[in-house]
Amino acid sequence: MARLAYSALLWLALPFVLARLAWRARRQPGYLEHLGERFGAAPVPDGNPVIWVHAVSVGETRAAAPLVALLRRDHPGAAILLTHMTPTGRATGREIFGDGVTQSWLPYDHGFAVRRFLGRTRPAFGVLIETEIWPNLLAECDSQGIPVFLVNARLSARSAAGYARVAPLAREAIGHLAGVAAQTVEDASRLEALGAREVAVTGNIKFDLAVPDDTPERGGELRALFGRGRRVLVVGSTRDGEESMIVDAVEAASPPPDVLVVFVPRHPQRFEEVAALLASRGGPVARRSLGEPVQAAARYALGDSMGEMLAYYSAADVVFVGGSLRPFGGQNLIEPCAVGRPVVFGPHTFNFESAAKAALAEGAGLRARDAAEAVAMALALLDDPARRADMGRRAGRFAQSNRGALERLAAWLAPRLAASRDPARG
Repeated sequence: MARLAYSALLWLALPFVLARLAWRARRQPGYLEHLGERFGAAPVPDGNPVIWVHAVSVGETRAAAPLVALLRRDHPGAAILLTHMTPTGRATGREIFGDGVTQSWLPYDHGFAVRRFLGRTRPAFGVLIETEIWPNLLAECDSQGIPVFLVNARLSARSAAGYARVAPLAREAIGHLAGVAAQTVEDASRLEALGAREVAVTGNIKFDLAVPDDTPERGGELRALFGRGRRVLVVGSTRDGEESMIVDAVEAASPPPDVLVVFVPRHPQRFEEVAALLASRGGPVARRSLGEPVQAAARYALGDSMGEMLAYYSAADVVFVGGSLRPFGGQNLIEPCAVGRPVVFGPHTFNFESAAKAALAEGAGLRARDAAEAVAMALALLDDPARRADMGRRAGRFAQSNRGALERLAAWLAPRLAASRDPARG
């Protein structure tokens, strides 16, 4: 009954969902591309078996890269179907995998769309990254004998409370999963309380990030544009409203002219908005997309490019990780640690709470209560080369010592895939 009510609400909400899609497309046209896929008209993968991996947006897609490599290693010749929900996730998938995977939107969770999607793609099994619970999709996969595994799973106390409010629906949906590989013991416990079965703790595969060999070189190229004699604070993966908070704090602190603050917004559709903000506060703004050196008098620069986040972090002296000043849950603080940079983040890190707490305990990061404290902490580190270097070393060790989740996940997945594989699918 809970799922019937949910399905009825989906139909009632459909006009509003489509209106919101069109509204988003004003800033990101990609939302309206391949519209049929959102109703199940996915491209048919060329290969057998088909392994379906769902990565909702950018962070999950990056995390999917080593997982896809692992699945290809263990299933040579398989076709990889990679699904997303956002244009930035899809663009990231195209950048990482090129034509080596078949990409599609995940369909809306209507029964007819889900059945159409599964009928066209015919996956042998599915792997959902982090927390993607779609009741009709999971029910239909279960009824068709398609095992679906939730991996790198996380469930904050806040999200668990939300699911508890619709407990019958959540319990049924989660019960259709063939297994769950959670990031932490706390995540596993919350998922089990909601009805998950076959739950294991394998760690966070985002620690298994592969830093490309050319990252220091690319960081050096950016540093040359920023000005080699300058001290650089990179404010990375900022979300709506955070840039103005940081700018206000910087202006109030009035740092020396050799300090450059480089903003790298999380979403490319906001590049123009952030450029206008910075220009209104500090004059002409150097933009990465133009490839021009930053003027010595400039206080701010804009990282308006895709696929260079690790290079930006490598070019920094100190990194502030966005998504954490407002209740967005925080962005990936593991990336700057992986290139040996000290990190500062705000109070809202529930999407990365375990990593945030561990970074604090290891001396790799600092947590600020607000933007003013974050800027003060960053400027203090810029003024203290010895402490900054020590924190950078600790950050690198922290990222390195937590690797290994991918192999643990592989060991956990392998027997379950072997046991559940349908011989008829080849």
